[in-house]
Amino acid sequence: MATRAVIALVSVAEMVATELADHLERRGHYVRQARQPWEAESLLAGKGIDVVVVGDSLSQAEGRDLLRRHGGEGDEDGPDFILICQPADLVDKVLALELGAADVVESPLNVRELAARVGGLLSRRGRGTQELIVLENATVDLRSAIVMHRSGTEEQLSPGQVALLRLFLASPRKVLTRDDIIAAAPAENADAFDRSIDSRIVRLRRKLDTETITTIRGAGYRFDPPRQFAD
Repeated sequence: MATRAVIALVSVAEMVATELADHLERRGHYVRQARQPWEAESLLAGKGIDVVVVGDSLSQAEGRDLLRRHGGEGDEDGPDFILICQPADLVDKVLALELGAADVVESPLNVRELAARVGGLLSRRGRGTQELIVLENATVDLRSAIVMHRSGTEEQLSPGQVALLRLFLASPRKVLTRDDIIAAAPAENADAFDRSIDSRIVRLRRKLDTETITTIRGAGYRFDPPRQFAD
């Protein structure tokens, strides 16, 4: 089993750092934080960091200095760096990219977008932990059991709901009977009779905000993948 990825937040504004850390930790990553440059030096010298996010409360020169010393400059073991800069800092942005920064984002920023950029870097490093399913109105990360709605809100799936969704994903366009569901994705308690199956399907549809799970009267239920799932 792969070890969890480690993300370092260096001099990232407290509100952004709190939200970003929560977002990343719920997806199974370790997050370490350094407020001051000397704390960052100690943290990055210890190795084992996959991605470093450098906030704009650190000067661009200090951020580039960290990048020079710890970004690897061709060393595959070095962490990927994301630097946050002010919109007017075009020269600083270009310099950071030329020095090997994996990404540079402008503030103010969207934390969810920043987390997605971190996730993309982790995937390229072979450290991604997401298993994403895109539905009409939401994206589901099955591994962390999180539903991410287009509105920006998130909800947690229960273990039973994850098992039920995985069952549908494994059998697209196939009618699953109540017996199929009870056998492959049992309820989380002893009440797994016919009417409880109906209730579980209704709750799952509501949480996913989806019409892809169809009731086939007298037969069972069918998952009709959205266009993204087409061959």
